[in-house]
Amino acid sequence: MTSDSEDQISQLVELFYSRAQKDDLIGPVFDQFVRNWDHHHDILKDFWRSQLFGAGTYQGNGYVAHQRLPLEEEHFDRWLTLWEQTATEVLPPDLAQRAIGRARHMAHQYKVGLLPYKRPDGRMSRTPG
Repeated sequence: MTSDSEDQISQLVELFYSRAQKDDLIGPVFDQFVRNWDHHHDILKDFWRSQLFGAGTYQGNGYVAHQRLPLEEEHFDRWLTLWEQTATEVLPPDLAQRAIGRARHMAHQYKVGLLPYKRPDGRMSRTPG
């Protein structure tokens, strides 16, 4: 991994989360659970460096970290939309596609695990009904 790659991941994480914080749907979830944004950015930079470059810098469990959050399918959809827009803006095309692919895969896995119910409209949900 080059310093350019590290800089790109830093820029991606910082821009994405600045947008996510301002978002009407997912911003309140972040506001409720993130107390130290610098620390959160550091964790996510390590996570994405590990995901995209195999850096081995992330030691946590993202799935467990998200279990306590009041997430529904629309939160994942918005997160992905913002992530895809930001990755496309910040990263070179090949790396952007890799970041988007990883994010789509994770969002799918998290939804399957965290949202076991179906709403009447067919969307996944954390709660029955």
